[in-house]
Parts: sequence; C-alpha cells; structure tokens
Amino acid sequence: MLLRHLRYLLAVADHGGFTRAAEALHVSQPTLSQQIRQLEDTLGVSLFDRTSRTVKPTDAGQAYIECARRVLVELEAGKRALHDVKDLSRGSLRVAMTPTFMAYMVGPLVRDYVARYPNIHLEVFELSMDDIESGLADDSLDVAIAFDQVRNADIESIPAFNETLGLMVGRAHPLYESQDALTTGQVAQLEFALLTPEFFTRTCIDEYFALARITPKVAIEVNSVNTLLEVIRHTAMATILPEPIATGERALRKIPLVQEAPRRGAAVLRRRNNYHSAAAMAFVALVLGTDLP
Repeated sequence: MLLRHLRYLLAVADHGGFTRAAEALHVSQPTLSQQIRQLEDTLGVSLFDRTSRTVKPTDAGQAYIECARRVLVELEAGKRALHDVKDLSRGSLRVAMTPTFMAYMVGPLVRDYVARYPNIHLEVFELSMDDIESGLADDSLDVAIAFDQVRNADIESIPAFNETLGLMVGRAHPLYESQDALTTGQVAQLEFALLTPEFFTRTCIDEYFALARITPKVAIEVNSVNTLLEVIRHTAMATILPEPIATGERALRKIPLVQEAPRRGAAVLRRRNNYHSAAAMAFVALVLGTDLP
C-alpha cells in the first residue's frame, strides 16, 4: 500500500465519484479505479458501493476513510517537523483569530512577531470558532486566538487573558461626550446595532441583557465586525464590542456602565498532542507574554 492509494481514496470520498476525483487528481478515471481496486484487494473489503449513480463509501470504507484522514494529517505534521528550524531563521506559521479578536489584536501581534522573527512566513485567517476548531483538527492551522469554550477534545485551550466587552458609540451619538455611567434603564432606551446571533460575541451580549433584565432595541444586525464599526461611526446607534476596539483613531468612545460589563475568557488554541513548530511556540509565547521554553 502506498500513500497514493490513501490520497486517491480520500479524493473519491470527497468528490462523491470517480470522474470528478480523477479530474481533481489529474489522472485518468481507469487509472484511479485501478488504484482503488488494488487498495480494496489489499484490504480484502469493498470500500465503495458502486451500485448507485453516486459512489458512496461502504460501512467498512467509511471507517477506513476516517483512519486515512488521520494518517495523512500526522504525516503532514511529520513533514513540517523535518523542515522546522529551531533558531527561527526560517519557517512558516498559520494563525487564525475570530473576528472580534482580529479587530484589535492582529495589528500589534503581527507587528511584534515580525519584528522578532522577520524570516517567518505568516498566514493569518479570520475565521469563526467552528472553522477554527475544524482547521486545527485537520491540521490546516497551527495556532489560533479564540474563546476558551472549546468543544473538540482534540484541541488544547491555553488560557490567555480575560476580555471585557464595552458599550460604545460614534461621534454622531448624543452620548459621545458623556462622562456619566449609564444605568440599566438608560441602556434599555438606546438603539443598538449588533453582530448577528451566530457570533459568540452576540451570545455574550444577549446573556448580559438577560442578566440585566434589559430588552434591547436592536435596530440593525450585521455579520461583519468591520461593517458594524462603520455603521456605529456614521449613525446615532450604540453597540457592544471588546473594549479595546473603542479608540480615538476609530472615532469610537466607550461609555461607562453602572452594572459590571460582560467578560469572557480568551485562549490560545492548538491541536492537542501534535507537533508544534518553533514558529508556533514563539507565537504562543508572545501572546502569553512568556519566554520561549
């Protein structure tokens, strides 16, 4: 059995048939079919049900496909380990952040990391929590900054810091110059533009409103942090986002609250029991404010 057999197997499974898989692999369909037959003969089982128009894995095939995916992930990690340079004179790093962290953390982190390790090639992705967990699990990401509520047991969560959410407004809002802390009753009278419910940040905001017994007046919902910031800058609406986002450069101002603002835990995420490159270890150390091990 060769690695080629495993890659061909996954291609057929992912594309739902031999024709599209062959096109993706840039091989002929007879060649692909022959390779899958060889693998089935070696294993002594049928991996695909070919009786219907759509090629589907058999029960045995599905079990073997899941194992094949894990094998290829581990082999890719091993390949990176061979190329890793401990003195960080070269290398690469694939980093992801959820949108609200990206809004205020990516600039300073990239600035400091590049200043220390100028020869490391960085790839930075803005992803949802679900996509981050998937990316770490399938080894398409090295490390991420996200929330500490991880659902996948294969992902390690390293506590990094606590983040406080703040109520903020733009220059067009009548409260922009106010120094007074708002009561829950005053908060309930504001018009809000908020992130849409699929954002974890929105979940925290809704929990805060429920705890304070506030029924918010949500006039606008936006599925992009950058778009939401533009809305707040140009309308007389309030929003709730991580406190560091409210800066003079963004023409946003944080309004103090009488009731304690919502908080949540931030963490560095990485695949558990996986090889971690020197570049990834250096990034984790930078986020945590610690020395390299």
